[in-house]
Amino acid sequence: MSGRPVVELGCQVRFGGRTWRVAALADGQVRLVTEDGEVAAVLMSLVFADAGFEVLDAPGVPRVPPLGLLESLSEAVRERALAWERHVREVETGRPGGSGAAGPPRAEYDPQTRTLAQREEAKAVELSAAGMPTSAVTVRRMRARHRQDGVWGLVDHRATRPRSVLGRADERVVAALREVLEAGRERSNGTLGRLRVYTERLLAEQYGDGVVPLPPSATFNRLVHAVADGRGLLDSARQRRWRSARPAPPFVPTTVMAPGELVMMDSTMLDAFVVLDDGVVERPELTIALDVATRTICAAMLRAKGIRSVDAAQLLAQMMVPAPMRPGWAEALAMEHSVVPYERLLSVDARLEGAAARPVITPQTIVVDQGNVFVSSSFIAACESLGISVQPAPPGNGPAKGHVERTFSSINTLFVQHVAAYTASHTGERGKDAEGEAVWTLAQLAEMFQEWIICGWQEREHDGLRHPMMPRCALSPNEMWAALIAVCGYVPVPLGREDYIELMPLKRHLIPRAYGALVFTARSSERQVCREPDPISKGGRFSPHRRSREARCLLLGPRMGRSLLADQPREQLDDLRLVTVHHD
Repeated sequence: MSGRPVVELGCQVRFGGRTWRVAALADGQVRLVTEDGEVAAVLMSLVFADAGFEVLDAPGVPRVPPLGLLESLSEAVRERALAWERHVREVETGRPGGSGAAGPPRAEYDPQTRTLAQREEAKAVELSAAGMPTSAVTVRRMRARHRQDGVWGLVDHRATRPRSVLGRADERVVAALREVLEAGRERSNGTLGRLRVYTERLLAEQYGDGVVPLPPSATFNRLVHAVADGRGLLDSARQRRWRSARPAPPFVPTTVMAPGELVMMDSTMLDAFVVLDDGVVERPELTIALDVATRTICAAMLRAKGIRSVDAAQLLAQMMVPAPMRPGWAEALAMEHSVVPYERLLSVDARLEGAAARPVITPQTIVVDQGNVFVSSSFIAACESLGISVQPAPPGNGPAKGHVERTFSSINTLFVQHVAAYTASHTGERGKDAEGEAVWTLAQLAEMFQEWIICGWQEREHDGLRHPMMPRCALSPNEMWAALIAVCGYVPVPLGREDYIELMPLKRHLIPRAYGALVFTARSSERQVCREPDPISKGGRFSPHRRSREARCLLLGPRMGRSLLADQPREQLDDLRLVTVHHD
């Protein structure tokens, strides 16, 4: 170990133009001996004041003892090393605490009356009498180790040797076992007996029959666990696939510094049953968009099983517009009552008036999986029209979008498990009649979930959100958004009528001769959502845009259309427009 050179017993110094070896240190004096046997006793102050004084071969002394390494040892090994340090100091200085310790030295270790060899012999006799057989050579060797490495040199290094969990197993057996385990990552689970058969067969192919014997079954089973447990090779097939999808270390964690810089979008089946419009009870599908920088659930959508590209495109619009306050919500959920700087933002974006306390985030990059919905041409086109970059994750690689996967788990524990007809994460934990407990419709559960996002998620502290000036304080998503927009700024991106229309999917319908197309929506507030139909195109096909599950586009004949209009309520008749397509 490096450090400043010191004058100690046995070191060589240059003094008075000659080379000396230090033989003794006592009472401010140093006894020097030359190679030809000349002895000199000189005051240390005179030695240090000499212009040519130099320490030639003294080992460096560590400035800081390796306390961390000592703490990693067992108590017995550590106490033995510290005891040897006291013995070495007593041999060299006469006092166990070193030359600066108080009290007179013991007679057998007094440097004034006993030589160094005599003190080493006395220490060997003392330790042997105490039950620790020791020779003078051992004492001398321990002194040399102490000079070189300090107290760490006195440690019994048999206790510091790395031990292999494989013991003394044959390396050829270990290599064959690892090859068999790696080859079985994608296979169904089997027993340890099958592993033994496959390993024996592989060894026979590589080295010949009987050349490399396998250990007994109990020893082989322990060897299997020693090789596989730390790498998950004996886990379930699902867990093995998950581990194989993880990126190879070392890898850099995802770091984002601005809202919308990285948004992750994914879907999962909700662990709860709902009642659909036709009375069927089934689990809905939840799709969310999560902003990584603030952990904000920017948008969420509950649909019956089978999400479509139009639903994913609508999530884009939800993220970029303020969430409106809904009837029945408490005033405390409004943005003006939250921690965000509402007044300043309202002066920039008038759409925030009366909005709920959910951040408005314009995504720059969206990470999606390889689902057909997220790689469809309509979703990619919608992202391109809004200037959003789409980054598909590798197939089957959950860790590539780990933030949204972890958010699904949090939603399950914080919200879904408190909903009636909760199904648990797998059938082994499901109740006897979970379907019979379903009482909420899909629309009702979606409404409750949107309210929970505002009051249960956006205001909840998240351990992964830390302000640089307050690293010990966990922030909520709304607090993190407020802190980041103070640095990054807030630029509203309002969507126009044509933007909403282009986010809807395009579907072509064949219009028979003398038939017309009826385009209407049930809510007058969405009157402008449906586009006027284009003129008949090549092949007699009509291309309206329609809003999934809300706006309806019907192809009706002239008489049939009039009969259906008679059954509609008066408030819906104002929204109905009959568009007739004529053929030559």
